[in-house]
Amino acid sequence: MERVAVDDVENSVQPAAVLKPLTDALGCTDLAVNSYELAPGDSFAFAYHSHDAQEEVFVILEGTATFETEEGDVTVDSNEAIRFGPGELQRGWNRGEKRVHAIALGAPLAYEGGETLVDCPTCGERTSHDIVRPDDEPDARAVVCEICGTETQRWRRGAGGENEWA
Repeated sequence: MERVAVDDVENSVQPAAVLKPLTDALGCTDLAVNSYELAPGDSFAFAYHSHDAQEEVFVILEGTATFETEEGDVTVDSNEAIRFGPGELQRGWNRGEKRVHAIALGAPLAYEGGETLVDCPTCGERTSHDIVRPDDEPDARAVVCEICGTETQRWRRGAGGENEWA
């Protein structure tokens, strides 16, 4: 048995104000567990994406999340959950005015493979992207188009300890 206080886990730089990765803290070997707090405009992920082998479940504890899917937008309210199977493209957002708190579960614990798509203004379409640590700001995370090399998004830790768009 492992037990952890979520507040004691360090915030990871992501497109969410707060992402507490609980997987390692709990000693999970086959399951990803993450606690998210999304400020208005924040996202659960860097990109519209899928995983080759992993299914994901998002349990919305507070607020309302909107998931962009291949079938269109799906709204998930507090005390509701949504599941995405391997290969299903999705990206969840807080498009409301109140904070979203959610727990995300993924199994198996496999992030490799799948698609990562972001709108690239240089290419003029949604393209595959890589998530990198920029040389000029190694504690930040940036999303870079695989086709043209344009950096399309960047996040860093803000002065108050929460993540922010750069």
